Amino acid sequence: MSELPSFNPNISHLKKQAKDLKRAAEGGDDAALERLATAGANGEKFSLRSAQLVIAREHGFVGWQELIEEAGERMVNLGDVHRWFGVHLNNEAWKAIDDQAVSPDDPPKRREDALYRAYASAYHWRQVGNPMNHGRGEHLISRTAVLVGSTELAIRHASRYLELIDTHPDLAEDWDHAFAHEAMARALAMAGDARARSERLEAERLCALIAEEGERVIVEGELAREPWFGLRA
Repeated sequence: MSELPSFNPNISHLKKQAKDLKRAAEGGDDAALERLATAGANGEKFSLRSAQLVIAREHGFVGWQELIEEAGERMVNLGDVHRWFGVHLNNEAWKAIDDQAVSPDDPPKRREDALYRAYASAYHWRQVGNPMNHGRGEHLISRTAVLVGSTELAIRHASRYLELIDTHPDLAEDWDHAFAHEAMARALAMAGDARARSERLEAERLCALIAEEGERVIVEGELAREPWFGLRA
């Protein structure tokens, strides 16, 4: 039994193998006829379908369709797919936050779509990123939960971001620390929790320590952005 190549199996090459086998069998080639018989495909002798079945079974598949589906999946670099969806969905989720495009008063489907978009982005980054990519996904979910009015989710995912930073301090950037406390402060403020003020003060303290000016400006912008649910700086 042969195996598919580990990387980039060529569907065109597999199709050519089937056509070559069909032609060989039609020409009376003993080896080709034996292959048809061994694979149990000689009932449709000399048809392309029977030749395709032989190729599939020689690669360990039940049928041609299963072989082609597996080959197609292997031709795609799944890491690139995860990154593309992670970035695309992240950008769409942040656009909704920037534009305040969803509110707690919107229909359930619209609010759920916003949350699913953030969850999907986090999922794709977890497949190819490091724990801080995961943490930034948690931040996005928390901020989206605020957008749609889901207090418990906002707190839970902000807490998860802080946990990931504590667990992987070597991977966290200085702005990760500020963003994590910003998300927690905002979620607690939505809940009316008195701890929100100390969390926001910590976020502002950490923001001032960010070394790169451009990154510091971004965090400052998020800290200045509503809603803060009446919490004052």
